[in-house]
Amino acid sequence: MGPGFDTLALAVDRYVEVEVEPAPRLMVHSEGEGAGLSDDAGHLAARVAIDVVGHDRLAIVVRSQVPVARGLGSSAALAVAAAAAAGARDPLAVAARMDGHPENAAASVVGGLVAAATVRGAVRVVRLPLDPGLGVVALVPDRSLPTAKARQVLPAKISREDVTFNLGRFALLLAGLADSRHLVREATEDRLHQDYRSPLFPEAPKLLAGLIEHGAATACWSGAGPTLLGLCAARDAHRLAEAGRRLMADAEVPGRVMVLRSDVAGLVRGDEAVLPTSTEGTNFTVGAAGERADH
Repeated sequence: MGPGFDTLALAVDRYVEVEVEPAPRLMVHSEGEGAGLSDDAGHLAARVAIDVVGHDRLAIVVRSQVPVARGLGSSAALAVAAAAAAGARDPLAVAARMDGHPENAAASVVGGLVAAATVRGAVRVVRLPLDPGLGVVALVPDRSLPTAKARQVLPAKISREDVTFNLGRFALLLAGLADSRHLVREATEDRLHQDYRSPLFPEAPKLLAGLIEHGAATACWSGAGPTLLGLCAARDAHRLAEAGRRLMADAEVPGRVMVLRSDVAGLVRGDEAVLPTSTEGTNFTVGAAGERADH
């Protein structure tokens, strides 16, 4: 989230469910987001489960609500769920090692707003205060942006001035997330990644400015993008989402607009780990010509 590059993550109400059972041979079946992209040994859930149990005689079912390659932590969430379903003692450690993003894995395990870092080979997680009245609106373009590609455009070195700039903005962001009365537009300004990645999504600066113009307290990239986030009062989230739909239509960016809520439960196992059957009223779809479909 903005200046919280690779350290800060927020768990939201989009879920991935993984089932792992013994089988005569490896079978992988995926549903929902990312369905059918790699229903074989190359699927991340399969690689994680095989790593945990030590063989591939498994039947793996994945059901996901998390858009893939959109900067929403789909890989980390999937790795956490697969590790837990395969019986890992420490799903967080497995997921952080397999996915490479400890903060995303930590949010998926712990829930809420977290800061995470690898310290002496182990993931250290701190759950941070989060204002329950904060709303999140996500603009999710149809185009994908793999994290590896998004990292290629980042500079190898940054100046001390830019580091200091980001640390200050990071402090402002933490204060605003804890108490939205302190959330200011400048809290998500960043000199580590967002501007460098804008050429990969040229419409992003205008969309971010539009979110703020239409009521977001602040706005930023979600992870490596191309998803963009607008933070606002929860009571204003649907109004901001409607504005976001118009902004995407005007910019001719097909995709979805999601109203998201924070999830404080984190990893859930067993019979309680069932995906919600509906997200009615939380999505707007924007087509190439700007047509709207609510669902």
